[in-house]
Amino acid sequence: MTSQPFGLQHSIRFGEDFELDLRPRRLRRGSHVLKLERIPLEILILLLEHRGEIVNRDEIVARVWGNDVFLDTDNSIRGAIRKVRRALKDDPETPRFIQTVTGRGYRFIAPIISPEGEHTEPPKPEAAVVSTVTQSFVSEPDSWPQGGSPGLMDQEQERTAGQVPGTETTRGQVHRRLRTWIFVGLGSLAVVSILSLLAFWGWRGSPAPTVFQRKTVLAVLPFDNLSRDPDQEFFSEGLTEEMIAQLGKLNRDRLKVVARSSVAKYKGSKLTAKEIGRELNADYLVQGSVRRSSDRVRITIQLILARDQTDVWTESYDRELKDVLAVQDSVGRSIASEIHIALNEEQEKRLAAPRQISPEAYEAYLKGRYYWNKRTGESMQKAEQYFEQAIDNDPTYAAAYSGLADCNSGLTWHGFKSPAEALPKAYAAARKALEINPESAEAHASLGLAMTHSWDWTGAEAEFRRALQLDPQYANAHHWYGDYLSIRGRHGEALAEAKHALELDPLNLMISTWVGLRYYMARDYSRAIDQNRNSVELDPNFAAAHLMLGQDYLGAGLHSEAVNELKKAANLSGDNPLYTAQVAVALAVEGRSGDAFRIAHDLEAISRKRYVSPYGLAQIYAASNKKEDTFKWLQAAYDDHAAWMGYLAVDPVFDRYRSDERFKDLLRRVGLP
Repeated sequence: MTSQPFGLQHSIRFGEDFELDLRPRRLRRGSHVLKLERIPLEILILLLEHRGEIVNRDEIVARVWGNDVFLDTDNSIRGAIRKVRRALKDDPETPRFIQTVTGRGYRFIAPIISPEGEHTEPPKPEAAVVSTVTQSFVSEPDSWPQGGSPGLMDQEQERTAGQVPGTETTRGQVHRRLRTWIFVGLGSLAVVSILSLLAFWGWRGSPAPTVFQRKTVLAVLPFDNLSRDPDQEFFSEGLTEEMIAQLGKLNRDRLKVVARSSVAKYKGSKLTAKEIGRELNADYLVQGSVRRSSDRVRITIQLILARDQTDVWTESYDRELKDVLAVQDSVGRSIASEIHIALNEEQEKRLAAPRQISPEAYEAYLKGRYYWNKRTGESMQKAEQYFEQAIDNDPTYAAAYSGLADCNSGLTWHGFKSPAEALPKAYAAARKALEINPESAEAHASLGLAMTHSWDWTGAEAEFRRALQLDPQYANAHHWYGDYLSIRGRHGEALAEAKHALELDPLNLMISTWVGLRYYMARDYSRAIDQNRNSVELDPNFAAAHLMLGQDYLGAGLHSEAVNELKKAANLSGDNPLYTAQVAVALAVEGRSGDAFRIAHDLEAISRKRYVSPYGLAQIYAASNKKEDTFKWLQAAYDDHAAWMGYLAVDPVFDRYRSDERFKDLLRRVGLP
């Protein structure tokens, strides 16, 4: 009895009790629906359509992904075949269903059970030429799902190809048809081969189309906190950041993951997935929710194709808190499969063996990152405490050491801690992170930042370059490396790195503000003003943006605007001494030296109770043209190892002193050009 093309059936039965439904598409064993993702399911259908024939890589790519999209499909195909075999409990060494034909492809070898219960054996391998050629004459049924193709002979062709000859005339007809089909098939193959060869040489001689170069862009939106406890907000935000970090470590040549700062504004957003995707230029969105209860957590993840808001994949995980890292790795593997991102051997190995971590350490780490991202003096000091708590609970937690290093670098740069207190901790923590994980881009960048503040210029550049080699998409590495290059007077390179960091994380306020700082140090004040006005518009309460904009105004000669802007910065910073010093600098440049000196004296009095950077006092006296006081405080800043001392070679405030031998000597001692 002839079999009916699958495109006209609702289901396909094979083996003892497997059944593949076509509308909707799902694989069942008896009454139990087997879990099989879309790509493996499509490949199984393709193999069933061509049962008994070898289906090669190009046929699978054309069917599942299309010929006009560049993908590293070899690993994706192998992974999908493994999933099909796992669902069918098929052994690749002694296959019952899917046979691997080395160097050629895959073949479905099990019999198909017709609706009447009869077993239909797959065609013999030698009949594959006939079957392949006749596909050209098969019309696609209107009911076949879009993107599918039956790839089967219609009933009349099956009767002709499979009839048993009863006379010499019938046998001769079959032989003539077979010769014709073989001739047509070989001719078609030759034409296709020639065209493919021409296309290949044409491609080699001309630039590749943009579609072949573009990375897939993925955005992880802020996870919803369903715990009904506002105090658990740190957990949902921290888990979002961790998921971004995990996905960002997948195939970086093919995948770009939007940075945390650029997705944060979509928390609670009413925009549709299509609108968010358009704003972020993202192909896929990941949405999630978290429900925390004591040491258990329920995480639901949804992968959405942004352009048409299609739900590509959804999964829920109910786990103990200690297993959260395993959940993240599982999500990473599933998403990579769904968006066709191949993983190398190292990535597969890492995802297959997730690190175990104590719930206490993980919770403390998430709290550390939550407060670190706020970037205020108070929040950074809280973050430092939580990172230390995470390390106390797990002394092998590399990421917590990196966080601790960044906290101490930030606290000394913003003037909340003395370099003597903060820099040794930053350096030691970054070193420990690298000892635990030498391949951590974050740890290398953290060490580079600590070395910059310690004036180890050669070591700093080596660490930044290593961080970018390990993770070219790590925005902070570009951001901090740009600051290093600016300090060294390499302004063109500095601006390129700063802009690259902003491309990777376009809504990061600190990065946006520091692009303006790169212009400022290069004396391009008009562009600096434009950039930092944008930063202020992004968040009018961000103190550092007002600080940099005030300095830009001062450089451009807009003195009253500078004073007003710098007063806003100082107020928003909680009267941070380093910010207050900049108000005095502007007052001095404006000609109000008396007001500037009063602030300087106040800061000197404050320094007896808490840390005040001597570099800020040196700037005030330099702007007031008090040479001896300037060098007195510059020497104090050198002795103190003040963080801003690194800017000495490019800081416009000191331009009038550059010919002084004492200034040149200071530059030499700090190791600046």
